[in-house]
Amino acid sequence: MSTNKPWGGRFSEATDPTVERFSTSIHFDRVLARHDLRGSRAQARMLGKSGLISNEDSEALLRGLGIVAKEIEEDQFPFDPALEDIHMNIEMRLRHHLGPVAGKLHTGRSRNDQVALDLALFLREVTLATQRGILALRGVLVERAREHIGTVLPGYTHLQRAQPVRLAHHWLAHAEALGRDASRFRDAHARIERCPLGAGALAGSTLPIGREETAAELGFVGPTRNSLDTVASRDAALEYLSNTAITMVHLSRLAEELVLWSTTEFGFIELADAYSTGSSLMPQKKNPDVPEIVRGKSGRVIGNLVTLLTVLKGLPLTYNRDLQEDKEPLFDSVTTIRDCLEVMAGALATLDVRVGKMAEAASDPMLLATDLAEFLVRQGIPFRDAHEAVGQIVGHCSREQVDLRSLTKAEMQSFHEAFSASADDLLDLEVSLESRDLAGGTSKDRVLTALAEVETEIATELGALDALEAADREEDL
Repeated sequence: MSTNKPWGGRFSEATDPTVERFSTSIHFDRVLARHDLRGSRAQARMLGKSGLISNEDSEALLRGLGIVAKEIEEDQFPFDPALEDIHMNIEMRLRHHLGPVAGKLHTGRSRNDQVALDLALFLREVTLATQRGILALRGVLVERAREHIGTVLPGYTHLQRAQPVRLAHHWLAHAEALGRDASRFRDAHARIERCPLGAGALAGSTLPIGREETAAELGFVGPTRNSLDTVASRDAALEYLSNTAITMVHLSRLAEELVLWSTTEFGFIELADAYSTGSSLMPQKKNPDVPEIVRGKSGRVIGNLVTLLTVLKGLPLTYNRDLQEDKEPLFDSVTTIRDCLEVMAGALATLDVRVGKMAEAASDPMLLATDLAEFLVRQGIPFRDAHEAVGQIVGHCSREQVDLRSLTKAEMQSFHEAFSASADDLLDLEVSLESRDLAGGTSKDRVLTALAEVETEIATELGALDALEAADREEDL
């Protein structure tokens, strides 16, 4: 039987051991220890400056929090599941070191606004870290794209060969999607701008606590404007999970291409041995396990978003214990996307591009069928008529099993009189690529321009990240 009573003097019976085991969160919310200590240091300083406790007590609390922080950093902290969560673990350890004065730290503070603050500080940190991981992967894509300006492969729709594109253009497509992902995390960080500390359990405090002072010390623009919303909201966590789910979908699509391209049937790439595995039975196998695992983990991260959405959807204002369920999916998504970004960057940086296999696939003349239709359009033929004529040519070649390039001028004119040359004279892969010189196209100049723009964008965003992280470190001193 447990001898631990629920917190406070209201209770006379010990908590049932099954309830202790059921409700404890220290095994996962200990991740917040550093953020909890940071908030508590700000709280201790504010209490001293506001006169709610003496300067001597404020200094004692800061010294005690320093001792606790060192214990945690050195893995000497005695985490106790019976104390339920990281907040009570730290407070009771502080009492162990300081005695009754430790109880003054919680003046004007509830675990509700304490948790909200810890989450806000945690999310401000991880949104920047995730953004940095995305930018690192974008950087790898840009580097590989610059290596392969001249490498051509088929572009696909419906997983069928469609039109030729440069490999650089293809990889920059993924860099574009990841750029939007990075911007979503940047926006999310900017929205975590108000400090929850001081909202109390739900209605603030009758004590003259300095909310503006703690907000400034912790790097926020000011305190939150509504105490009820402060302790009830988990929008920032939802936004992180949503952004992570979208990013993981993009990573999964990239991973799927690496899986397909590494098959014998495609043969476009070979993953490095360091990012592949073998078979326990078949000695010839080289399996693309890294992108496969990334592809699989996307479902896990999507599930984490759905978990928190479902937890929140029926909760009345303000705090409800259901909100304890916000942390495990959040923490899991943070580590999952971190690892996925890292291994995908490594896999892309080290894979071998089979330029010859790509070129062979891109040499399929049927990839230039649209160019034939557009040739007719330039002769004044309505596009639908041109499309019909070229469709008949493609059907003829398929039925007769002849190469499109073998059609003579006369044969081409039998399908439409506006054709002025043989198919071989009309079809040229490099001309086709260079003709796509519109913004966003796959001509060499357009791809080089896009590369330069993305490189500049990445450098600018990394500089902004450095500044934000440096400011955060200064505030934490």
